[in-house]
Amino acid sequence: MVKDIQQIIQNLLNFYDFQNKTVVSVGAGGGQFIAYAQVARHVIAIDNDKNALNKLEENLSMNGLSEKFTLIHSDFGNTKVKGDLVLFEFCLHEMNEPQKMLEHAQKIAKDIVIADHGLNSDWAYIADEKEKAENTWAHVLKNPTQKLMTHKAEQYYEDYEELYEKVKIQGENSIERIKKFKKCKQFVIPMEYTFALL
Repeated sequence: MVKDIQQIIQNLLNFYDFQNKTVVSVGAGGGQFIAYAQVARHVIAIDNDKNALNKLEENLSMNGLSEKFTLIHSDFGNTKVKGDLVLFEFCLHEMNEPQKMLEHAQKIAKDIVIADHGLNSDWAYIADEKEKAENTWAHVLKNPTQKLMTHKAEQYYEDYEELYEKVKIQGENSIERIKKFKKCKQFVIPMEYTFALL
């Protein structure tokens, strides 16, 4: 689990002014970063995972933000919405054609913010997403970039079992990489994340 999700949210709010913007949120998932919606005009949340959207809906209800959101169950590349900003929430690295998705985003909004694993993230390596992150940033940085910012955080785990439950879906490489934590209790894994504004 990310140790200080509030710090990531604050860094995102410092990075981009969401005030009165219509945000197209891609990979909105379970709603970890919904705090930006408090100042946004409206959020169109797109995710291809129905379970993640259901979790987002629960979080919105608990936080009194349901009225600000429209939820769309779809692949981003198939959507025809419009907004002021497209926000990729730690998902561009999971998309097969990042450049194509960035081009699609440019048709939807003037601004594009990418929030994703940094290039030197231990967590991205453990989660077997380092190569995906490298590929993503190679595509992102081919585009004119207005602003780029990298931050450090930590993933905190009580024990190996908690970490295993988090990464097992990532596959055998991740499971192999976490073996060194088998006897560990209350440990952290450094995480780096980067924001880019195109």
